[in-house]
Amino acid sequence: MRIRYYFDPDTGQPHVYNHGVREVEVEQVLRRPGEDRPGTEGCRTEAGRYLRVIYVPDPEPDSVFVITAYELTGKPLTAYRRRRRQRGRR
Repeated sequence: MRIRYYFDPDTGQPHVYNHGVREVEVEQVLRRPGEDRPGTEGCRTEAGRYLRVIYVPDPEPDSVFVITAYELTGKPLTAYRRRRRQRGRR
């Protein structure tokens, strides 16, 4: 899968850097998706961080355009874990 990133016009770097997320972590999440919600993926990285990645399908086949990604903490992390547990019971 080809992954393109939104670049911050002020810094010229991928926007995910503004949230302390590296491209490698985004790739890990997209390879092992943890949710079935279109346009968002949440998953635990190899380093143990829970990330949410916001993306849209790219016009190019087998490609996505990543808008942003950030670490899940607090209530969003609790909700993610709850959804994962509930999905496992079905």
